Amino acid sequence: MQRLWHQITEHLIPVFRRRLSGVDALPQLAVLGLLSGLITGGVILVFRLAIEWPLEHFLPGEGSESFEELDLLTRGLLPLTGALLLGFMLHRLAIHDRKVGIVHVMERLNYHQGYISLRSAIVQFVSGVATVVTGQSAGREGPAVHLGAAFSSLMGQWMRLPNNSIRTLVACGCAAAISASFNTPISGVIFAMEVVMMEYTIAGFTPIILAAVSAAIVTQAVYGSEPAFSVPALTMNSLLEIPWVLAIAVIIGIAAALFIQLVDTMGRHHQRPVMLRIALAGLLMVPFAILMPETMGIGYDTVDDTINGQLGFWLLLGVGVSKLLVTSLTLGLGMPSGVIGPTLFMGATLGGAMGLVGAQILPEHASSVGFYAMLGMGAMMGAVLQAPLAALMALMELTRNPNIILPGMLIITTSTLVTSEAFGKKSLFLTILKSQGLSYQNSPVIQALRRVSVGAIMDRSLLRTERHLTVDEARKALKSEPKWLLVEGSSGPTALLPAVDLARYLEDTDKLVAEDEAEAPESVDLMDIPANRRDVAPVQYQATLEEALNVFDSSNSEALYVQRHVAPMIQRVYGVILKSDIESYYQYRRS
Repeated sequence: MQRLWHQITEHLIPVFRRRLSGVDALPQLAVLGLLSGLITGGVILVFRLAIEWPLEHFLPGEGSESFEELDLLTRGLLPLTGALLLGFMLHRLAIHDRKVGIVHVMERLNYHQGYISLRSAIVQFVSGVATVVTGQSAGREGPAVHLGAAFSSLMGQWMRLPNNSIRTLVACGCAAAISASFNTPISGVIFAMEVVMMEYTIAGFTPIILAAVSAAIVTQAVYGSEPAFSVPALTMNSLLEIPWVLAIAVIIGIAAALFIQLVDTMGRHHQRPVMLRIALAGLLMVPFAILMPETMGIGYDTVDDTINGQLGFWLLLGVGVSKLLVTSLTLGLGMPSGVIGPTLFMGATLGGAMGLVGAQILPEHASSVGFYAMLGMGAMMGAVLQAPLAALMALMELTRNPNIILPGMLIITTSTLVTSEAFGKKSLFLTILKSQGLSYQNSPVIQALRRVSVGAIMDRSLLRTERHLTVDEARKALKSEPKWLLVEGSSGPTALLPAVDLARYLEDTDKLVAEDEAEAPESVDLMDIPANRRDVAPVQYQATLEEALNVFDSSNSEALYVQRHVAPMIQRVYGVILKSDIESYYQYRRS
């Protein structure tokens, strides 16, 4: 057994890592996608259990969302107490440890190649459970995405995979989390690529699809194959409803823009003490919890009632507007809440309310309230996240009804355009990143460079050698026919020169000695002989080509030697890379 493990660690895993350095390692990426989906599925099951078990046992009534049945005093004190406890917990943490949610995942992808810490995952798990259990206006999908991305990233870090593979694993974790939460694998895939990665690649589709499918299978084994909402058969009764669908798209587009603006406005206070901001968020939740208890928690029971036409117009309008206000204000103040669930809640209630108005205008032709509620969910999700394709896929998978495609496409694209073009709003996540002074680079060049590790294009024909060599040692070094010689200094490699320059020097010296024009040298100084030497800097084996270019810019070096820690205080050099190698690779891939 020990011998088998030795063979795996010494031979199979290094080959696995090397293959993953390139952009086309589909078999290896497929294996990673499956593992990511299984791990994420298990994590999401534990996360949902941690939320549902205490709520089912301590809330009155049936199910885990019956906050409405609590007495007035408890409804008021629960979110305030929960906010104070959350504020105290976050106050004790360093600023970088407080960051959670999808925005944090995007930040780690853009600035840290997808490396997410275990500490971050633990903070997200605890805060994600606490926000829902204490009745904050929160969703579980945002924290689930963070958890899926974090544990997938940790798996890649544990296996010491190249950074381009860790980025793919993060996307796999995001897709698997959405798939496991809603039982919607297709929308999970599109969400990961459209919202988080902001790119579509052929190589990325395969592992992400496998992650979404395997995570869905894990959760279906426990919760069954039914989607998150119980949706009756829906259809559009008449084409005469199209103008009203467009009118609702405009209304929801305006609501989404207001939501994003309120989050951005409140987010400008992020420099104030976190304890004060979270306490204020809890205090803001109190009147909403007392007067509109439907806004507490996830609220999927209210969404189900809306879809099935069991709520009246004023209640739908009231809870929809209340959810929009309280979620945006508390989220902007720093409450670690998920936003996807509240987005679906707002869309369903506002869409349902507009559906009831439409039924009064055209009673003979109007479709059911559930039909408009589902359209509203898709429209609000598409507009807030600026992800129309992910919203459409979610709508299709949740309804399992092709009749919703045409009106769904119309309302989602229109509301998204209203939010982005009429009001100039970007995705909520990009807006929050900008308010934190961060950006999200997704130009085609940067995307292409992030998909490839330095191990895929480095030149392995390299020999490390001391600066001073005897002539025999120099000749012996050239026998292995290396292309490059990496000259060692007192504190690591200091220069790189072509081996052919040393060979030419020895040849010229031999000619001069043969013609009695010079004495045979006793030693060779590689830093003194005529050669095209290049200043060097180190880059880690896991680094992407984007990281390598950043090292070139920051160090002003002419070449990078690729190294990796193989033991404490021991670095092994695997190859060398020039700036021209990166430029040539990109030009070749683009042509």
